[in-house]
Amino acid sequence: MVIGLTVVAFGTSLPEFVTSFTAALKGSHDMALGNIVGSNIFNVLVIVGCSALVRPILISKSTVRKDIPFALLATLALIVVSLDTLWDDGQLPDTISRTDGMLLLGYFCIFMCYTFSLARNRCAMPEPDQTEENVSVPSPMPYTRILLYVVIGLLGLIFGGNLFVDSATKIAQRLGVSETIIGLTLVAAGTSLPELATSVVAARKGCSSIAIGNVIGSNIFNIFFVMGVCASVSPIRAGDISYFDLGWMCVSVLMLWFFSYTRRTIERWEGGIMVCVYLVYLSYLIHQA
Repeated sequence: MVIGLTVVAFGTSLPEFVTSFTAALKGSHDMALGNIVGSNIFNVLVIVGCSALVRPILISKSTVRKDIPFALLATLALIVVSLDTLWDDGQLPDTISRTDGMLLLGYFCIFMCYTFSLARNRCAMPEPDQTEENVSVPSPMPYTRILLYVVIGLLGLIFGGNLFVDSATKIAQRLGVSETIIGLTLVAAGTSLPELATSVVAARKGCSSIAIGNVIGSNIFNIFFVMGVCASVSPIRAGDISYFDLGWMCVSVLMLWFFSYTRRTIERWEGGIMVCVYLVYLSYLIHQA
């Protein structure tokens, strides 16, 4: 679960970071925020849903009581910092300011401290079957190869992020739809493909903790770190993100929490419901476009 919340989640969320950061630098604020909101909705409804369809996902008690509520807190935090018009009686435009970005980064530090403390506690109390005899330690990879992979991966992300943002902007212009709709749909689904592949493969191999931890960690990472960094560098206008989109993001997390809380298992039929709910949301966006 710790690996899913951190290493896997952060690695699969790098496309969201590069794409949203690039969009923010280029002034495409609607696409930057739409990518975060759309990716989080896609992560919960489609990725968890598809993973559960492949194999029912077992949810630990700690995930139900701590991890999913933390993801809900992150969702509510993004809603609060996005709706300035609602809180200030229409006197201020909806903007995620640099102060809001620093606040989100502060929450990210709290989340990391919590996760590392969780890792230390679990390392201090190893599982009974994790003895030295049955733990296989892979041979270490040379540092030169590790560095080479990191450089190639970063170059690919930077090039792909720029190409993705430019192409998505042109698609929006040609179709005559807003960048927000493109960010909520095409960009969000595209940048979430690593999470989808990782969680489905993990679910198929019976690694439920990695599958669910990847989604929860990615959602928290997207809001606290990605949006925090983007807003700290360039304030993000949130005018075109509707209350409906933000509310749907909150409802998706609540649905995940409810399905996890009932029997601490997300069954196949529950996964099917989550995918159907996303299709309804997608149909609404297409109709609005």
